[in-house]
Amino acid sequence: MRLYKDERTALFIDGSNLYATAKALGFDIDYKSLLNHFESNTRLMRAIYYTALMDDAEYSPIRPLIDWLDYNGFMVVTKPAKEFTDAQGRRKIKGNMDIEIAVDVMELAPSLDHIVLFSGDGDFRSLVQAVQGKGCRVTVISTMAVRPPMVADELRRQADQFVDLNSLKDLVGRTPSGNREAGSGGNNNRNETPDQSFEEFADI
Repeated sequence: MRLYKDERTALFIDGSNLYATAKALGFDIDYKSLLNHFESNTRLMRAIYYTALMDDAEYSPIRPLIDWLDYNGFMVVTKPAKEFTDAQGRRKIKGNMDIEIAVDVMELAPSLDHIVLFSGDGDFRSLVQAVQGKGCRVTVISTMAVRPPMVADELRRQADQFVDLNSLKDLVGRTPSGNREAGSGGNNNRNETPDQSFEEFADI
């Protein structure tokens, strides 16, 4: 990945999309390592994580991650998830954050040199094109290492740089929570990234 120390950089992380991508590749994201990598190699202005939350739930399993990110250098943007029943009568939960991401990218673009988008959603192609027109360099991080690919071809082609998440495994990956030794699952340490298995519900 091409990174420059003097570039004003911001990370825009589509939480459910990144979770699904990492899961398909067989690892979890270590958000502390991810943040450290960009802080060390760029002039990091913002790191924003987007996710939907169930409002009516007594306990949201995503809350430990949200709290950790909030305490450890990330800005967190949330909105209520929507629950519905599909044609087969199955309970589905939808939590698309595309609009929130697009609005923030457009608002921050004039103050940035480099936008890093953690998503493979093809709906972002026009957004990438728009901020490129404002002089921003755009890196898209997703994967083509699984079938079908997690990144839309039109988004990959539009980006100035496409980075396969699989190539960053040694930098920002960790063993999936379900594969850890017994007794290591609990995490009350604000300095360690909590488990992320709860992101699976969200629509991508």
